[in-house]
Amino acid sequence: MNSSSVIDASAIDALLFDLGRVVLDIDFTRVLQVWSAHSGCRPEDIVARFSRGDMYMSHERGEISDDAFFTHLRETLDIDLTPAQFLDGWNAIFVGEMPGIAELLPRAARRWPLYAFSNTNPAHVAHFSVRHAELLGHFRDVYLSSSIGMRKPDAESFDHVVAEIGVPAGRILFFDDLIDNIAGARARGLQAVHVTSPHTVADTLKALGI
Repeated sequence: MNSSSVIDASAIDALLFDLGRVVLDIDFTRVLQVWSAHSGCRPEDIVARFSRGDMYMSHERGEISDDAFFTHLRETLDIDLTPAQFLDGWNAIFVGEMPGIAELLPRAARRWPLYAFSNTNPAHVAHFSVRHAELLGHFRDVYLSSSIGMRKPDAESFDHVVAEIGVPAGRILFFDDLIDNIAGARARGLQAVHVTSPHTVADTLKALGI
């Protein structure tokens, strides 16, 4: 389903949220700007060399450390930054909360248990779990790819999260901004809403009577 589809509130037992661009606002250009300032390289040159390849995926599955990932970036991006400088830029991706989400989550939590499922890495987890602790406190559990060793949209990751939540997949409503993750969730039986604007979650919850 998309954000305009009719959803039956009586067919939902739990809500599952992605974090980036659904709960927390992120902007990768901020990362590039910080790394550019530290290195003297142009942001466009850095992004041209940046790849979400095997090392990126391994970092998000918790298979390599932050330092190992930053060493990989130093080599592939050809910028001689310290681990602290890489971390400074890496965490600059977080802008803040998505508009209105701080009011929506507690209202939704009065009706359904809330959970989150994010592809992320140890450095980002250490950052947002402190900075946004109050907001994340509305979730009964937060499933992190770097902790469970699996990433969306892999089938095993959704199966794991569904089993942990403990309700049938078809009674979980999932919100994500990436269509590949939406497709992966639907393939494992979840109901899913593609978040395409800052208003998608609010509009969907309104349609559900929240």
